[in-house]
Amino acid sequence: MASLGSSQLRVGRASVTEFPAIMPTRRFRLPCRVGFRVEALESQQEPDMSVCVNGLKMPNPFVIGSGPPGTNYTVMKRAFDEGWGAVIAKTVSLDASKVINVTPRYARLRAGANGSAKGQIIGWENIELISDRPLETMLKEFKQLKEEYPDRILIASIMEEYDKAAWEELIERVEETGIDAIEINFSCPHGMPERKMGAAVGQDCRLLEEVCGWINAKATVPVWAKMTPNITDITEPARVALRSGCEGVSAINTIMSVMGINLDTLRPEPCVEGYSTPGGYSCKAVHPIALAKVMNIAKMMKSEFNEKEYSLSGIGGVETGGDAAEFILLGANTVQVCTGVMMHGYGIVKDLCKELKDFMKKHGFSSIEDFRGVSLEYFTTHTDLVRRQREAIELRKAIRKGLQSDRDWTGDGFVKETESMVSN
Repeated sequence: MASLGSSQLRVGRASVTEFPAIMPTRRFRLPCRVGFRVEALESQQEPDMSVCVNGLKMPNPFVIGSGPPGTNYTVMKRAFDEGWGAVIAKTVSLDASKVINVTPRYARLRAGANGSAKGQIIGWENIELISDRPLETMLKEFKQLKEEYPDRILIASIMEEYDKAAWEELIERVEETGIDAIEINFSCPHGMPERKMGAAVGQDCRLLEEVCGWINAKATVPVWAKMTPNITDITEPARVALRSGCEGVSAINTIMSVMGINLDTLRPEPCVEGYSTPGGYSCKAVHPIALAKVMNIAKMMKSEFNEKEYSLSGIGGVETGGDAAEFILLGANTVQVCTGVMMHGYGIVKDLCKELKDFMKKHGFSSIEDFRGVSLEYFTTHTDLVRRQREAIELRKAIRKGLQSDRDWTGDGFVKETESMVSN
């Protein structure tokens, strides 16, 4: 599935060619398609931010997530110029004439009283659909970008109806532009599921397995499956996607939501001619949910797959280098940002890189691989937490820290007793 040409690693503004051209065919699944690692030299004083994912070399792990920040040539060019590690274009399909967007299509949630113009934006809902631009136009721009930025990673996000021939045609056409990889949108929560697209596939593992089979039999570049969080156990579709030939998974797409009701007009937001529809929720408020989903996928991948041959891209509420570090600590190879760019601009990548590099210096990490997945081992079951605490209490003996059982609560010291059991 992967087609790896002459590869270049960009560090800062310099390009260093490495790894000879390797051209595996679809007939044989060669191990060279994935698993290259870029290791930092111990002698380096500055941490190495570069990553190598499914054979794709990126100067840093920060990826423009599929959506408005990757909607046309102009904005994708801006992303490359600002220094993003890779760009995932807005999702395309064969027939853009079926895609009709409305305005307004976004609504925000602020900390404090909703509707206050002063509170920090912590939630963002969208009812936006995939690209409404003609496929031919998007393909032309993909080709132009790859001609101008041959050593940068451009990933096409695609979506189609339940039609094998349509998927095969779309894959062939996007690959002809020279894109480096494909992300399959199995997760858009609104609009598209009505046509058996997006989350309608990602929520049905039997359907997902069949469609992934079509895709991976046709694709000659690495394929990532983008997961929906609107499901009971996200590891189930992730497992199916990987077993069906995908090289990686991305998680999470937006969470189905209703942003709120205007208490003056009694109408929902975002309000279009007095009406609305549930949409996808993103921004800072979804970050803890996204971390949990990524953690679960990473643990599954670690226990059931050779993690060197597969990749995980974390998505959800990333606005700081610390946010990104959390995803990487939970096993993510790359970190996608979409809403963050819409709120702060493309230049945010410079802050993200600086903050992540500062984190690496603080802990003595010389490369991304040095700390990827390090925090996974600290997740366990509640039963095990009880056992560990019981043993710790026995060891502390006279040192009383926290309450051992419900009978120890007192009315007078209730607040202090509560605080004694808070970890942060």
